[in-house]
Amino acid sequence: MSTYLSDYDYFLPEELIGQKPREPRDSAKLMLINRKTGEIEHKHFYNIIDYLQKGDVLVRNATKVIPARIYGHKESGGVLEVLLIKRISIDTWECLLKPAKKLKLGQKLYIGENKELIAELLEIKEDGNRILKFYYEGSFEEVLDKLGSMPLPPYITRKLENKDRYQTVYAQRGESVAAPTAGLHFTEELLRRISEKGVEIVDIFLEVGLGTFRPVQTENVLEHKMHEESFEISEKAAKAINEARAQGRRIISVGTTATRALESSVDENGKLIAQKRDTGIFIYPGYQFKIVDALITNFHLPKSTLLMLVSALYDREKMLEIYNLAVKEEYHFFSFGDSMFIY
Repeated sequence: MSTYLSDYDYFLPEELIGQKPREPRDSAKLMLINRKTGEIEHKHFYNIIDYLQKGDVLVRNATKVIPARIYGHKESGGVLEVLLIKRISIDTWECLLKPAKKLKLGQKLYIGENKELIAELLEIKEDGNRILKFYYEGSFEEVLDKLGSMPLPPYITRKLENKDRYQTVYAQRGESVAAPTAGLHFTEELLRRISEKGVEIVDIFLEVGLGTFRPVQTENVLEHKMHEESFEISEKAAKAINEARAQGRRIISVGTTATRALESSVDENGKLIAQKRDTGIFIYPGYQFKIVDALITNFHLPKSTLLMLVSALYDREKMLEIYNLAVKEEYHFFSFGDSMFIY
């Protein structure tokens, strides 16, 4: 097991960072990695159905992304970018401000042509995040939908034409500020066919936070502190997954966010617990998976905790070889990138 950050690095040409979603969704490339045989295949995402079996349980994160990026101006006219991170109460949010020092305690930001949203700075946290109180009429969600834009990661430089393309087709509820991107490749039609094949589809929820994009700052990865995200696993979901495991059926996680929720909610007997709480679980090589048998995921950033997670499911050196192969085969990387299925 390597704990050196530099051991999770690889070279990625900038032109392979996916700047826009594949059309249609399920036309993305799919790399298939058989952990038992070491065999690697190159297909398209719509071929995933051929590698799923009757009785498999497909666990997906059905969280919804909110248009969390908004722009406001001070009374003096200075413009600031606000990124909502976490809701504290009905009208109060923890936020990132840019440029942060331009807004003093008690000062207000006016958002929208008719000042439909007003934000007041209540507190400056130790980590530099800001606590803002919002004033508005009607529903905050409706006002935000009108004024906000999708909080795309910093490596995506192209404007997103359609907000729905940074949303899974099965998104139900939630306040995520980043998409569970492994699920972006599914279409309603593909999911229908998967279900008809006898694959059980189970929804859980994890609010994806900005920590997803936070780089690891320590050379010894064990010193890295994970961000916390709230998740919810219902009684129904836990029952379905526990029954499948008792019968020896595969639990296939759609994405690292679903994986983190599942692996955070296991009792001492290896049973999945229904609960709603926060998790700061950090999965890296040496970790023994308790629930997840296989993983559908995108290609992750160099030196990231997500690359460490997939290296824990397979082998770090082999995973880096796979990433180098993906570069050679010109797969697209990151949020709007292509997919892999590790099984």
